[in-house]
Amino acid sequence: MGIEEYGGGQDPHPDVLVVTTNDVPGFEVRQVIGEVFGLTVRSRHLGSQIGAGLKSMIGGELKGLTKTLVQTRNQAMERLVEQAQARGANAVLMFRFDVTEAADVGTEVCAYGTAVVIAPRA
Repeated sequence: MGIEEYGGGQDPHPDVLVVTTNDVPGFEVRQVIGEVFGLTVRSRHLGSQIGAGLKSMIGGELKGLTKTLVQTRNQAMERLVEQAQARGANAVLMFRFDVTEAADVGTEVCAYGTAVVIAPRA
């Protein structure tokens, strides 16, 4: 498995810039649109859970679960970007992930932040 299967993030020139910071250097916030989020829930696969349980006893990375979580986070982020675009934003500030157990049957991943319109400072 290559590194691309274990990472995320955006292309170098995205339509909607997503940052974890409160601002973007060289830009000013022209309009605050409000909170946006992207949510996905992944069910647990019994086979992978058994494999993960065995692997956790002997140590080492749980590569199958890592890959699934990366895909899940990327999907939540894509949904956040789609919502921000639909509301007219060109950036999302204060981006975060929240991961929780969903009723003992899966994992919920929520990507959230503040949708804004930014423009270069004059």
